[in-house]
Amino acid sequence: MTYLLLGLVFAAAVTDWVAVAKGWRKVEIICKPATLILLFAWLCVQTHLEGVLVWFGAGALLSLAGDVFLMFSDRWFVPGLAAFLLAHLGYIAGFNMPLPNVSPLWSLGIAVVLGLGAARLLRRIVDGLAANNLRRLTGPVLLYGMVITIMLLSALLTLMRLDWKAGAALMVSAGAILFYFSDGILAWNKFVTPVKNGRLINMIAYHLGQILLIAGAAVQFGK
Repeated sequence: MTYLLLGLVFAAAVTDWVAVAKGWRKVEIICKPATLILLFAWLCVQTHLEGVLVWFGAGALLSLAGDVFLMFSDRWFVPGLAAFLLAHLGYIAGFNMPLPNVSPLWSLGIAVVLGLGAARLLRRIVDGLAANNLRRLTGPVLLYGMVITIMLLSALLTLMRLDWKAGAALMVSAGAILFYFSDGILAWNKFVTPVKNGRLINMIAYHLGQILLIAGAAVQFGK
């Protein structure tokens, strides 16, 4: 059953990528949310959402809500952004229970590097918002950028945690990087300048990121 569900997750994701590439809007409207629905179902069947995994389940469901909001007109952009922000808070909670016991020096070093990179990216995005007369989105976008960066930091710190399995830590770290990259591409394509095949790259990175995040959490916390 679990292998079947996981296969359906990948089938829905790949079909969505093809729909984005071909411009099949009706297929995309079905397959984009179906991917997260099936991924959540797989997590439930595989782990029963026991303990910390409830946070990752919440993150998947909130991401599903964000997907639905962002599929429609731009007036739903802020609700979609809010849903994904809450999803990242769920992932952050999951990564930090229990609180990580890692070197403060390494943690600070990684945080500084990520913070500097995020600041440069967000500066360009904020300039793009201003150029498109969308200054009202500056606050929400900056807040979201801060939260997703903390999520990425939390995932990367699992690589140095003795209480995390090496394979699970690699999976969630790769997933968080892909999720971060996908959002960067989405924002750049939408607010700064069009990226060739930007939507397709965004969706591939997004789905692979979500799958790796959820699967890594299942490997770590599942029984």
